Amino acid sequence: MLQRIHKEPLSLNLGGELISLSRPLVMGILNVTPDSFYAGSRTPEKEQIAARVRQIIDEGADIIDIGAYSSRSNADDISPDEEMKRLSTGLDIIRRLYPEAKISVDTFRSEIATRCVRDYEVQIVNDISGGELDPHMFETVAELKTAYILMHMKGTPQTMMRQTHYEQIIPEMLYYFSQRIARLETLGVNDIIVDPGFGFGKNLDDNFLLMNRLDEFSRIGLPLLVGISRKSMIYKHLEITPEDSLNGTSVLNTLALLGGADILRVHDVKEAVEAVKIVSKTIQSIA
Repeated sequence: MLQRIHKEPLSLNLGGELISLSRPLVMGILNVTPDSFYAGSRTPEKEQIAARVRQIIDEGADIIDIGAYSSRSNADDISPDEEMKRLSTGLDIIRRLYPEAKISVDTFRSEIATRCVRDYEVQIVNDISGGELDPHMFETVAELKTAYILMHMKGTPQTMMRQTHYEQIIPEMLYYFSQRIARLETLGVNDIIVDPGFGFGKNLDDNFLLMNRLDEFSRIGLPLLVGISRKSMIYKHLEITPEDSLNGTSVLNTLALLGGADILRVHDVKEAVEAVKIVSKTIQSIA
């Protein structure tokens, strides 16, 4: 019988508003970068950014995730000043068009997180490094009293695909999360979101194993984010391109929802919203 993993309904405090996760949320990706792995998501110009923001909202996203530092494998490093310059352009446009939008900023730098939260009222910090690339990140998030996405990655975007060896990947990742969640909670961070980091320091088989055992991360008891949109686990396995990976993304998003995902981070918002509606309706009919 088809069923979604059972767990108690969770919620997130986003900028003082309590958001229920009784229905999984959709997070639309806004890349203000010239070099994202998926060319269709690159929006470096103001007109492109505005059009993309409108599309994300019109298609039903609950959250906009803005990133200015490409996290693809072997991506170029950029300075904090360049990252903030790109983010400011995008955040100015979001706040002008949709002042009440829920925004997540994709950054591993605490100084960038601080400026985005204080200057643009960003409600979520999305840190691909789990606090490893900036020793001040955990304390900064605690001080800002913002929600925090804790992702698993080995190394950096430049080195992660040379660090894909695990003795036992699931126990190692669960230990990684338990250590960092304990530190964050000790500091007073109340809204922690767990992200297994599909594609970050994992090979193809690792990624599919994680999807198969996603329920083990859901059982941590915190909101679970899954980001597999158009990633290499799809296009390498199917021997296609990121541009041809929408169908594979929808299949994996459906499996993620059944595995307990509370948030889907996606390029294609409309299709993800439909997946949430269909899975939710199917589960309701069983109940």
